[in-house]
Amino acid sequence: MANSYSLDVVIPCYNEEDNLPHTIPILNDYLTGLLSRDDVGLDRFRMILVDDGSSDRTWQQIEAFTQEISATGLKLSRNYGHQNAMLAGLSVADADVVLTIDSDLQDDVNAILEMLKAHEAGADLALGVRRSRGRDSFFKKSTAKGYYGLMRLMGAQIVPDHADFRLMSQKALKALLAHEETNLFLRGIIPSLGFRAEVIRYDRQTREHGETKYTLRKMLSLAVNGVTSFSAAPLRFVAVLGISVFLISMLLAFWFLVERLFVSESTVPGWASTVLPMLWLGGLQIFCMGIIGEYVGKIYLEVKRRPRFIIDKKISSIYLKI
Repeated sequence: MANSYSLDVVIPCYNEEDNLPHTIPILNDYLTGLLSRDDVGLDRFRMILVDDGSSDRTWQQIEAFTQEISATGLKLSRNYGHQNAMLAGLSVADADVVLTIDSDLQDDVNAILEMLKAHEAGADLALGVRRSRGRDSFFKKSTAKGYYGLMRLMGAQIVPDHADFRLMSQKALKALLAHEETNLFLRGIIPSLGFRAEVIRYDRQTREHGETKYTLRKMLSLAVNGVTSFSAAPLRFVAVLGISVFLISMLLAFWFLVERLFVSESTVPGWASTVLPMLWLGGLQIFCMGIIGEYVGKIYLEVKRRPRFIIDKKISSIYLKI
């Protein structure tokens, strides 16, 4: 039998009053069942429920759960976003291993057993990876594939189809929390920590209650944050693009000169040769300024050193020592 260890389960929640009454009992029953298994060393667990500035009854439900099960509730002062809410929960996790999972329970809880066994076999990271995207639309499949390809092209050690369903040892968690930057891209940072990692494949479940909080705008924001937080490649792209435009402009100037002197002396310059390059170069300059501006904005946020989250309230089960 494996050495005994404790488990903290971090669950970010944002307007999840429809989900939590179903999610928490299922997860609690599953983990309770693991405690009695002889082939698993889990001896106790706790849920860390993080209310990310919800406007519904999410916090009241969290308070109620702390009276019924082994749980800690954190109420953030406002909505800080999914990643920062997860970091808030991770910051108070002190168990031997820590699991992160979304509150909609689309991540298959049965994969938790495989993650725990991977930890017992010596892995510091067990990363949940979707087995397929069969239920996704063509647009979502295409954009996801393109995004992961782009991230890898820029040098990020990102794991395709891995989101925020993962298990970490306390050693890996401490290494993660040592990163102090404001714009922390967890999906890129965690696989690059360098510790032994195992991929656990699972089938994504359909959402049964509530609505997804990851709108298209939030997904685009996460994508941009991932690219700019983890790689300087876009800045190098701007430099290469600038050199390329300069060389193309020199070639066009030479071609127009040859055309004017040797091919047709009666050639009259038209609007295309004047207006189109101006519009093209103007648009290119604005695009490059936008990329540079994104990095400057991140520098601005970093140098201010503002906290990534503020915990307004903390409540724990009375039989827990926190």
